[in-house]
Amino acid sequence: MAPRAEWLELVKEEALDPDRPIVDPHHHLWERPGFRYLLDEFLADQQGHNIIATVYVQAASMHRIDGPEPLRPIGETEFVNGIAAMSASGIYGTSRMNAGIVGHANLRLGAAVADVLDAHLAVARGRFRGIRHAVASDTDPAVDRAIMIAAGWDPSKPPPARPVPPPGLLGDAAFREGIATLGRYGMSFDAWLYHPQIPELTALARARPEVSIILDHVGGVLGIGPYAGRHAEVMAKWKADMAELATCPNVSVKVGGLTMPICGFGWENNAAPPTSEDVAARTRDWYLFVIDTFGPERCMFESNFPVDKSCCSYMVLWNAFKRMTADFSEADKTALFSSTAKRVYRLDL
Repeated sequence: MAPRAEWLELVKEEALDPDRPIVDPHHHLWERPGFRYLLDEFLADQQGHNIIATVYVQAASMHRIDGPEPLRPIGETEFVNGIAAMSASGIYGTSRMNAGIVGHANLRLGAAVADVLDAHLAVARGRFRGIRHAVASDTDPAVDRAIMIAAGWDPSKPPPARPVPPPGLLGDAAFREGIATLGRYGMSFDAWLYHPQIPELTALARARPEVSIILDHVGGVLGIGPYAGRHAEVMAKWKADMAELATCPNVSVKVGGLTMPICGFGWENNAAPPTSEDVAARTRDWYLFVIDTFGPERCMFESNFPVDKSCCSYMVLWNAFKRMTADFSEADKTALFSSTAKRVYRLDL
């Protein structure tokens, strides 16, 4: 479902702290029926904030339609690396879009996933940084339906590149061997899951302490389906599980994603979109808990655009992050807005 441009235009703001350098470590690009989000659209959303670089994260976009199945995700890396080259030309400004690329490989291939990693590296021209093999799985089909709609898919026609992961995937022996292979390549693993699965990620992080693991969207907090109206209960369990995960020094966290419809705040159903004050007020307790628990040096603000664009604008989102950290030290702000992302994704800017 494409974002409603006219609805988002009902709230206009100027950028707070507009000169602050930002590395956006999580966004997508795609061309889907009725939903185009490519370089021009992304650059237009960024206007006002000082986005110096971004990291593209796997979205099952532009997979090859033929050839060996394990190698079809290489098409996504080819696609976004081409956009990175466009950005690096300087024609589109000084920002470096897709300075880092996180692609997909089937980690259940175990050690054999090395062939796929080699293929990603061959086409990414030094930009490839890691793999996201989504493990987000819930017993209620309404959850997966909601995320498919937000990502621009027709839920009645799931794409072949986006199967629903089986439960328990993080504990699968072959999957863990795939994770170990990532470690041997010096690559990171982006973990997209739902909050009830956080303990499974903790077990994986302890089993593979040599691998850099990045938890997307503060652990995929759910607030729809069987979780609707239970934010207090969900938060209590989530806090306990996140505190345990924080004991794993190889785990970093992307601070964002609560403006996805699956989180249940309901902004997308309002007559007007939220202001940055609204977003900061509703998400502050969640985000500040993560920052306090993991420390700014292991946390990075993210946009998750265009998925989160269904609930607020890019301007509003980053203003909200700036509002909730207004009293932070300069060192902590630098970590959250740029330096953690640069270090974790090994970006040479």
